[in-house]
Amino acid sequence: MTRRRILVVVAAFAVVAAGIGVWRWRAGSQKPKIQLDTTPVANGRIVAKVTATGTLSAIVTVQVGSQVSGRIAALYADFNSTVKKGQLIAKIDPQLFDAAVAQARANLVAAKGNLAKAKAQAVDARRQSDRSRTLAAQKLIAQADADTSEANADAAQAAVEAAVGAVEQAKASLQQAEVNLAYTNIISPTSGIVISRNVDVGQTVAASLQAPTIFVIAEDLAKMQVDTSVAEADVGRLRAGMEATFTVDAYPSETFKGVVRQIRNAPQTVQNVVTYDAVIDVGNPDLRLKPGMTANVTFVYGEKDDVLRVPNAALRFRPPPDLLAQSGAAPGGGNRSKSGAGEATRQPSTPDRRTVWVLREEKPVPVRIRTGISDGSFTEVVEGEIKAGDVVITDAIGGSSSGMAAGLRRGL
Repeated sequence: MTRRRILVVVAAFAVVAAGIGVWRWRAGSQKPKIQLDTTPVANGRIVAKVTATGTLSAIVTVQVGSQVSGRIAALYADFNSTVKKGQLIAKIDPQLFDAAVAQARANLVAAKGNLAKAKAQAVDARRQSDRSRTLAAQKLIAQADADTSEANADAAQAAVEAAVGAVEQAKASLQQAEVNLAYTNIISPTSGIVISRNVDVGQTVAASLQAPTIFVIAEDLAKMQVDTSVAEADVGRLRAGMEATFTVDAYPSETFKGVVRQIRNAPQTVQNVVTYDAVIDVGNPDLRLKPGMTANVTFVYGEKDDVLRVPNAALRFRPPPDLLAQSGAAPGGGNRSKSGAGEATRQPSTPDRRTVWVLREEKPVPVRIRTGISDGSFTEVVEGEIKAGDVVITDAIGGSSSGMAAGLRRGL
């Protein structure tokens, strides 16, 4: 191959490479076409609600414990037993307490005997004192002897008063021993159902520091309550007396109803999350609901039928600059079309004032609206130049990605 042919081939390759490069540059410089996701505006139903998780429990739950220490001699109630107020439900071995009562009673008898002895001695001492006073008046004995007799009489009377105190102490000790003996009978303080039994026969309970819990009794399982943890952002929407519904895992296909009794002011903070306890009264006539069940609660605070609504995605949509150019809204706000797009995009955002983008004559137009309640998917339109049948933009795909990021940063 001659040198001239080689040069021709190289030149041909160079021309082809240059053509490919120019073609790729032009292809890369062309912006992709924007594709819009749209949804027609329509009337419909909106149910605004708050959800929370709670736990079922009896309205009144009583922990029955023991005032005295001892061995459990007998149990007269078990799990799910129905008990009446005043019913004997357990017995602690009373032998030691019987012995304590007998000893206290013997101490009382001894104290009464000492009192009788002290009274007799006081009578004798007073008689001798009177005799000594008479003899001293007749100068038959020394005055010192008469004074000694008087002091002995006073001492005897004081011994009587001390003996009276000893008798009262013995009575108190006997009463205490009898009370402790009575505490060996564990009596139900209320009528209800036993939901927990924590001891067995033969087990020793110690009541030295605190009363050990033997039974837990629910007063009435036909009336229960749900304690829910409501987030601080939602608690302002709740009020006492409003209805609530909930489900439990035991009956996933059934919805139970209740009424909010109170919203407690005590905050509960867990991992820097503040919640408040909303207490719901629940009827349980068939006793299917059990204490401790987890309830998934729904509070409906707003409900409207046949209202104009827009999807929440349309409220969140922020147009990229390419779409703004099509609508006539300049990114910098210097030029704007007759539709007022630039003005709409610069209006400050308030909680109930939002901007949606509507397709009109194949062009996106920003429309300011005032919103109402929302169910998380749709939001009510209270006022604004929008009607049923209008098409709102929910997303834009394509265009300049850098421009999209700029549009998001402007918060349009």
